[in-house]
Amino acid sequence: MTTFAIVGAGPGLGLAAARRFGKAGHHVALLSRSPQHQDNLVYELAQEDIHARGFTADVLDPASLTTALQNAADTLGPVEILQFSPVPRGDFMKPVLDTTATDLDDPLAFSVKGPLTCVNAVLPGMRELGRGTLLFVNGGSAVRPKASVAGTSIAFAAESAYAQMLHTALADENIHATQLIVPGAISPDSATSSPEKLAELLYGLHADRKGFRHQAEPMPDPQDAP
Repeated sequence: MTTFAIVGAGPGLGLAAARRFGKAGHHVALLSRSPQHQDNLVYELAQEDIHARGFTADVLDPASLTTALQNAADTLGPVEILQFSPVPRGDFMKPVLDTTATDLDDPLAFSVKGPLTCVNAVLPGMRELGRGTLLFVNGGSAVRPKASVAGTSIAFAAESAYAQMLHTALADENIHATQLIVPGAISPDSATSSPEKLAELLYGLHADRKGFRHQAEPMPDPQDAP
């Protein structure tokens, strides 16, 4: 039995993805800062006979991420699929002309050092398995910079570059790095970007193993003129 580990597990996309991968036969590791939230998700998944456990970690604390993922592998089985989809903090999203160099410290730590730490923690286990999937979930500013949310635009672009390099570097090892861009809001009422629709897309990216970047829906018209 292998493990699906999700960094940024919450009641929306996190729960939907955990349910989809759990139903496919994987154990589920839920990483977040809140043990209470983890317990709630574990309870919901248990009602569907999905074996899940919570592991407390903060994306801005690399040591906690490494420990949590190692504990998940030791407890549940090797991590075959890693999903990195934590929600950025609101203070990452200042307008570009109001953004200082210091304002970029946390966004870059969150979106670049965080996923890099996670990948380094799970990669040895994936190599031992002979397979693996790395799922990166980002908003539209990852591919179309938006001046009103400069911190995430810059950090998501850097995360995208890292993920795309992984896609190339790991292809010969049967480890598939792929990115899902969600241009709009994740909403239960969305025909394309509901948690359940996105979870199904993510499972498809894991199963099909084709290409690097995929979009949940077409990008909207640019919000910010150059």
